[in-house]
Amino acid sequence: MQHFEHLKLEDLKIKPAVAENSYLFKANIPEYPKPEFHVSLLKHETTREGLQGIYTDGGFRDPNGGFRDPNGLSLIWWSLAVGPEEINDAETRLLEKTFPGVKVEDPEQQKFLWKFATSPAFLETSRLGSFRFTFPLEEVLTAYRDQICSGAEPVMRVYKTVLYKQEVMYVVLVHSPEFDKKFSKYPLLKDDPNAVCVYRDGRFIWRSEAMCETHWYELNIRDLNQMEARRLPNHQFYVWDHVAVALHVENTEKVLKFEVNKLQQNFKYCEEGGGTYRSNYTDLDVAKDLVFKFWPDWPGPLEVERSLQLSYPGKTYELCINDFMFPSQI
Repeated sequence: MQHFEHLKLEDLKIKPAVAENSYLFKANIPEYPKPEFHVSLLKHETTREGLQGIYTDGGFRDPNGGFRDPNGLSLIWWSLAVGPEEINDAETRLLEKTFPGVKVEDPEQQKFLWKFATSPAFLETSRLGSFRFTFPLEEVLTAYRDQICSGAEPVMRVYKTVLYKQEVMYVVLVHSPEFDKKFSKYPLLKDDPNAVCVYRDGRFIWRSEAMCETHWYELNIRDLNQMEARRLPNHQFYVWDHVAVALHVENTEKVLKFEVNKLQQNFKYCEEGGGTYRSNYTDLDVAKDLVFKFWPDWPGPLEVERSLQLSYPGKTYELCINDFMFPSQI
């Protein structure tokens, strides 16, 4: 764990504490893109117990009261929600940066970036629980400003880089300006063109260092000013990265509240993803009963995000689909 920095992979490798990480130091990782994602949505994933707490409180809080944070901070955790639109936009930016002055609408240029978006950061399945709330970033920041910061603009800082066995997590700390002195040792999140993550114009800009996790393709730059994903005969496992946003609350019982209709509007059920942190996932039928018990006036269907696996020789593709479970079906 490296406090005060968002370390790129090459900088992370020279830290003595990570010398034993077998994934980070793997050689012969195929060439892959490092695009720039512009993200305006945050997601919060939780378990059945967490959902019940959100229902009871009318919003989000730190259920552990700061006891699980190494620094004793009470934090409400979110992460960037990156979907197909953000991936397509990032692909366009990557082409424009790689081939300046070249028309990116070339009909011969095939979509390629989605083939590299194989890490949990891009999947609709969840590693943290069966229930996901996805909110516009500005809505979360506005609620935080009004409820936690007494109307003042929140402050964003570089909190830390966390390296797990195969996962690199870049954490942005958001706090009230009231606690500027308390957090002064953490650098401000500046609009640095070389930074892993910055905030600009209502969006987080994430320059991913490792978007694949499982490498099925190699990035190939063709002579015709085109990029392509070239299929590999054998896949490779590597580290993957993502950005988490930690909202600080000094009072451990403080709740970041949202109107009931907002919670309902921004809620979906998720299937369990690979490499999960928790084992207490909720069956879909149980989840439907739970949701309609909490909110009998639920406005229409319960949306379900699940991955549809399509198998081809040597590879299983995970596609995202939406399903709808109406109250009459429970």
